[in-house]
Amino acid sequence: MRVFPLIGYLWLVFAPVLAEDKASDRVADVVAVPGCVAVWDFVKREPGGERRFLAHVPAFGRDADKAGKAGGGNAERVTVAGDAAPNEYPLDAGNYVRDFWGSGREATYADFPILGRGPFGNAIQIRQETDPDFRPLLFVPRERLHDTPLDIKGAGKSVTVVVWAIRESGNHALAGIWHEGTDLKQESTAGIQKVQRGQRQYALFAGLNKEGSACGHVSENGASSFLNRYALHKCNSADVSPKVPAHASAETLDAAWQCFAMTFDHEKDQLTGWLNGHAGDRWLENPQKDNLLSYAANAWKQGHLRREEGVQPGEDSNFPADQFYNPPEEAPVATKVLSENDVERIELREHGYTKVKVTLRKAGDEWKLAERELVGLRLNPWWYPHDLYTPANDGSGGPFTIGRVIHSSRSVGFTGWIGGVAVFDRALSEAELKKLTELGRKPVSAGPSGL
Repeated sequence: MRVFPLIGYLWLVFAPVLAEDKASDRVADVVAVPGCVAVWDFVKREPGGERRFLAHVPAFGRDADKAGKAGGGNAERVTVAGDAAPNEYPLDAGNYVRDFWGSGREATYADFPILGRGPFGNAIQIRQETDPDFRPLLFVPRERLHDTPLDIKGAGKSVTVVVWAIRESGNHALAGIWHEGTDLKQESTAGIQKVQRGQRQYALFAGLNKEGSACGHVSENGASSFLNRYALHKCNSADVSPKVPAHASAETLDAAWQCFAMTFDHEKDQLTGWLNGHAGDRWLENPQKDNLLSYAANAWKQGHLRREEGVQPGEDSNFPADQFYNPPEEAPVATKVLSENDVERIELREHGYTKVKVTLRKAGDEWKLAERELVGLRLNPWWYPHDLYTPANDGSGGPFTIGRVIHSSRSVGFTGWIGGVAVFDRALSEAELKKLTELGRKPVSAGPSGL
C-alpha cells in the first residue's frame, strides 16, 4: 500500500476544511470581545439569493463568549427560545454617484474582486477607479441599521472601529457611518439631483490629513466643525501604513496586512487612532497655519476671548459657543521659560491637548497673563467633549459603508484590500487592539465553501 500518496490526497481534501476552521476560530475570538456589534470577514454570505456578505454578530440572549465557543465561530446562530433573529447586516453594492448625481452605472459585487485569503479567510479589493462617475462601495442602508446596535450614537456612547487592510494608495474612508452630505456648494456638486445635509456619526479613515495613519472621525452634529465646511474632529495615529501594490506577489501581500483602528472613549472625551495596536503621540505645530485645523485654532482663540470681560481685539461675537474648542488647561504638564527680563516673561506651557505660548508681565510683585498663543494641537489622542451625533428619527441618517463614504468631492479615496471590519460599542484597550492585530497578522484561506 502506498501511504504517502494517500496522505497527500487526504491533505488536499481536508486542508481547506482545516483552514476554514482556523478562520472561523479567529472570527469567534473577535465576536467574543465584549462590546462586539458586528464583524464582516467577507467569507460569510447569504445562503441563497444575492449571496451578499453577512456580518457575524453576538448571540441574542447569551453571553457572547460562551456563545462563540458553543457556535464554533458562528455565535450569531446560537439563540435561545423567544429570541428575535439577529440582524446580520447584509452588504449591498452601490455607486453613490449614480444615487446622488444620477450618472454612472450600477455597482455589483463583481466590482469588488476577492483575494481568496486574508486575516479571516478572504478580502475584497477597493480599486483605483478611473471613471469619475463610478465610486462603488458596500453598504448597509439606513433603514436596516437605524436604532440597531450598529447605530452607535447619543449620550454616554463610545465606539471602536477596526479594519484589517492593505493600503495601495489614498487616505480616505475605510468603514463607518459617515455620510458627508451633498449640500456643499462646490464645483463637484453642480448638477446634483439628490441634496442631503451631512449625516456623520463615526468612521475610520486611512489618514486624511496624515496619509496612511489610522484616522478616527466623529461628529456631534452630523455636519461641520468650527465654521469650516467639513467635520474636523479627527485623530491620527503616530505610525503610518506603507503603500503596497494591490497586485503584488502573494508573499508580499501576506506580509503587508495592517490593523487600523479608532476608539472614542466618552468617559475620557478622547478620540484615538491606532495602527497595529499602537497609538503614539502626534502633535501639529503652529496649527493656525494649517489649511483646515486653523479653524480649530481659531475656535480655541474665540473660546478664550469670550471669557474676557467686554469685546476683545480679534473676537468674533457671532462665533457659536457650541463650536469653541477649549481642552482642559488648568495645570500644565510641562513649562519651559523661553525668555525673561524684569518686566516680561514668555513661557511655553504644554497641556494635555494643547501647547500654549503665554506672555506674562509684571504688575507690582505679581506676574499677570498678558497674551496667549496656541502653538500646538494634539492630534493623537484628540480631545472630543461631545456626544456622537443622533440623526432624526425620519430615515435621514447615513448608511454604514465599507471602502468609501458618500462624499461631495467624489475622490477615488482609499485603494487596496480590506480583509475584515469590526465594530464595538465601547473603547477597546491597547492590549485588546494588540491582540486583534496579532489575530490577523497571518492570512488564511477559508476554502471554497465560504466563497
